[in-house]
Amino acid sequence: MADELTATLHTNRGDIEVRLFDERAPTTVENFANLAKHDPAADAEPAPETKTWADPETGEVRGDALYDDVVFHRIIEDFMIQGGDPTETGRGGPGYEFEDEFHDELRHDDAGVLSMANSGPDTNGSQFFITLDAQPHLDDKHAVFGEVVDGMDVVEEIGSVETDRNDQPREDVVLESVEIHE
Repeated sequence: MADELTATLHTNRGDIEVRLFDERAPTTVENFANLAKHDPAADAEPAPETKTWADPETGEVRGDALYDDVVFHRIIEDFMIQGGDPTETGRGGPGYEFEDEFHDELRHDDAGVLSMANSGPDTNGSQFFITLDAQPHLDDKHAVFGEVVDGMDVVEEIGSVETDRNDQPREDVVLESVEIHE
């Protein structure tokens, strides 16, 4: 399969380069890419065809990049780092959900797997995680849609940040932006 789409996750700890599995997880990759983009025309009034998201705190429909300046709100050593929640609580999202998209070739079989976080079947939105080790128990429960190809040292550094008893980092680890390379 010729998955060619890539992205750079710019964090305050360094950059993480990922390959997105747009051939095998097209809906999930499209959602991630759309939430990463900023549509200046959507700032005033989003057009119906523009991918927008609803601010979970205000209900405002927005066309800016959801992932800009959002923290990694959950970090579990030797398991994963999680981000993509505009409320930074682990309970927020884009104001919509979409179905799981599983592929037999896409498994949580190593460190560096990029996957959707969810609260059960077909509840994907904006939250995602990157594994710090193989997590086969997540197969067919969380949709894999990419893998780290460079910057695993950054992922590991983030994964070793001190956390509180709720797995929240004691210091902010910020996803400054996501740049999609088409």
